[in-house]
Amino acid sequence: MRVLIVEDDPELSRALRDGFRDLRMEVTTAATFAEGLERAASGAHDVIVLDVMLPGGSGFDLCAEVRRRGSTTPIVMLTARDAVDDRVRGLDAGADDYVPKPFAFRELAARVRALARRAPALVPDRVQVADLTVDLSTRKVERAGRAIELTAKEFALLEVFARHAGEVIDRAAITAHVWDENHDPFTNVLEVLVRRLRRKIDDDFEPKLIHTLRGAGYRFGP
Repeated sequence: MRVLIVEDDPELSRALRDGFRDLRMEVTTAATFAEGLERAASGAHDVIVLDVMLPGGSGFDLCAEVRRRGSTTPIVMLTARDAVDDRVRGLDAGADDYVPKPFAFRELAARVRALARRAPALVPDRVQVADLTVDLSTRKVERAGRAIELTAKEFALLEVFARHAGEVIDRAAITAHVWDENHDPFTNVLEVLVRRLRRKIDDDFEPKLIHTLRGAGYRFGP
């Protein structure tokens, strides 16, 4: 399971990160409105844990903008603002759950797991792009009827491409999905992985699906 934590308190963010990782979850963190919006809108996570008070904007506005962009990723609002009006505002903005501070981590983790169990119903199990078929549940890939074997990293890269076919995906969003927030997006490891994936799904086929957009990232589709 992949969890995004958008929280500006470094001590709380670190505690949440360590707690979720102890539960064998992949964790990405963000500390500002802009950083949180970029990562939340990437679609690279199964659940988002979102604070309300953030540098650069409110979690309410971030949640609403993520929903406006079409993301269906479940969102848990986590905040000291526990008045009824605040809860209603968060839910109306598109949040799926609202947990007031202080909170018990065990309860938060249980709520995150519950939302993650609901998430697959919001995302198709099979994605078709041109003659490429990606089965996200069985991790099987075919192009033009030919089965293609991928490594775990290659499939993770293809997954984020397939989920965002037709969109421009930046390097930070890709690396956060395939690795984690500690990965340096300016190394050439991503380019190496893209070349490996291209050899398997593009080199022997038409039309080409992986397009490099210099200075912007990648676009996936014919």
